[in-house]
Amino acid sequence: MRYDRWCARFFQLGLPFTADIFSKSKLGCRPRVQIRSPKDGSRVTQELRRRPFPGVKLPGSADRVASYFVGKGYVFFVPHRRGQGRSPGPYIMDELNQAGSRDERRRAAIDLHERHFEDQLAALQYLQALPDVDTNRVGVMGCSFGGIQTMLALERNPGYRVAVNLSGAADSWRGSSDLRSRLVAAARKATIPVFFVQAENDHDLTPNRVLSDEVRRAGTAVEAKVYPPFGTNPREGHSFCVRGTEIWGPDVLRFIETHLK
Repeated sequence: MRYDRWCARFFQLGLPFTADIFSKSKLGCRPRVQIRSPKDGSRVTQELRRRPFPGVKLPGSADRVASYFVGKGYVFFVPHRRGQGRSPGPYIMDELNQAGSRDERRRAAIDLHERHFEDQLAALQYLQALPDVDTNRVGVMGCSFGGIQTMLALERNPGYRVAVNLSGAADSWRGSSDLRSRLVAAARKATIPVFFVQAENDHDLTPNRVLSDEVRRAGTAVEAKVYPPFGTNPREGHSFCVRGTEIWGPDVLRFIETHLK
């Protein structure tokens, strides 16, 4: 389907971050809009562009997922992680690879995810300020590291109504007891409905099972589904979250629409 794709710029602690916005309409956007800084209340200028910023390292493609949800009438917003797009700072994997011991790497991973969650909050505030975005019908969805970000959002719920965790921590669960403890703690405080999605041949199905059980014990609506193998190896199974939208999309859409009523 045809849709508009905008490149947006928002600010967190004075640092400029970038994002992609996919929608059927132009969101009533002018080329530049203003919102308040999340920290000090000062006015900051935001920029919207029709084309991607040139010559930069882009995040993984979300076009297939975006096209599916835009076709159902949703605005699809993809903030760029630090070190990608024109978002500032080093890329998370570069920082983790530079960590010294295994314990230092585990601690660094938690610290980075917490820092990136603050960036997520700034991105959400930017989205909520856009014209024609219904702030009472906003959900959060993330794949892999983005699924970890989704779990942190469950704990604090800054304004989301529903959440979808696709393969969150599947490639890092087994190697970090610190991460496991952090995500279990977040799941136990979940206050919004969440759908867990994985392919059977993903790296590790344990986080899907453990975290969904914790959300269920917290008394929050939850669904978890493991789909048939996608591709022929764990890496391809992990890519199910961005390449298998036509398979998981109808289930996720049903869950989202049920809990946005």
